[in-house]
Amino acid sequence: MSNKRDYYEVLGVSKNATPKEIKKAYRKLAIKYHPDKNPGDKNAEEKFKEAAEAYEVLSNSDKKQRYDQFGHAGLGGGAGGGFGGGMNMEDIFSQFGDIFGGGGFGGFGGGGRRVLKGSNLRIRVQLNLEQINEGVKKKIKVDRLVNSENVTFKTCSYCNGTGQVTRVSNTILGQMQTSSTCSNCNGIGKMVDNKPKDSDANGQIRKNETVEINIPAGVEDGMQLKVSGKGNAAPFDGVNGDLIVVISIEEHPYLKREGNNLHYDHYISFSEAALGSSVEIPTISGKVKIQLQNGLQSGKILRLKSKGLPSINSYGKGDLLIHINVWTPQTLSKEEKNFFESAKKSDNFQPNPSKKDKSFFDRVKEMFN
Repeated sequence: MSNKRDYYEVLGVSKNATPKEIKKAYRKLAIKYHPDKNPGDKNAEEKFKEAAEAYEVLSNSDKKQRYDQFGHAGLGGGAGGGFGGGMNMEDIFSQFGDIFGGGGFGGFGGGGRRVLKGSNLRIRVQLNLEQINEGVKKKIKVDRLVNSENVTFKTCSYCNGTGQVTRVSNTILGQMQTSSTCSNCNGIGKMVDNKPKDSDANGQIRKNETVEINIPAGVEDGMQLKVSGKGNAAPFDGVNGDLIVVISIEEHPYLKREGNNLHYDHYISFSEAALGSSVEIPTISGKVKIQLQNGLQSGKILRLKSKGLPSINSYGKGDLLIHINVWTPQTLSKEEKNFFESAKKSDNFQPNPSKKDKSFFDRVKEMFN
């Protein structure tokens, strides 16, 4: 169960609130908890992010509908809801800058001091079907840039930390004021004061860190998950980049994946096809015993409900499709040849398909339904 607060509760609106009311409520909270109004206040920063995440869902009609019906689980849990389980300031201001009338407060919104963001890192994580079925926690080592512990910064004396330089010039129309990015600090408002010997020009060093990643059940090959703030750090106490986790799926020795369904080829002998038999079928969570009826035809597809992989959106499980293949021996003993020679003369061994015996195209159609 999600430990996130209800999005309507976060914004202080009812479920029947109009888009205008939702936007108004978010704007009020965003202004109240804006980082420029609450410098260094981590609690205000978290409330600012929480309000932005709630607004991102409730202002989108499709996400709002899924949230109203399924709650946080309807948004894909940690991998798909809101901003993927974590937000950074650049995400918020790039997406909702218009909420503040286009300008922001100077810290992130386009006017004033620049806030740098570190670059993203990308890694590939390989999983097997068993891990995809259950979900998994992975601890991986990441080589990332971080700010050195001993680095110190000072306020740019040229712009007094604002990142902007204002000039007043006299024209025939009177005095005109113009602002431009400070060329001394490139609009950051800070400069390196004390740089440790082992750090680069920005006071950063490379550090190998262990990052724990929660990978939800049902992920697919090539899917990308974002771990916010675990990329390279930005210099001058900026916003960390993100860690992008690319999912790679190992090939299973006998189960083939197709979406949330799994396919398994099961081979039986002539005798088993004619007489029927009890067989064990491997699934992703262990073996199950099933009864094969007598007179089973090659190409028959048996479906085991909910024995496939879970949906990443928590919409149940796929099925396991068992493809029956009758194995034809390539060499026969003299007695076996005599038996089949006599069997050829029997009407009972002559092909006589009925409407119940589906064609190849019918079986393919059934497989995808």
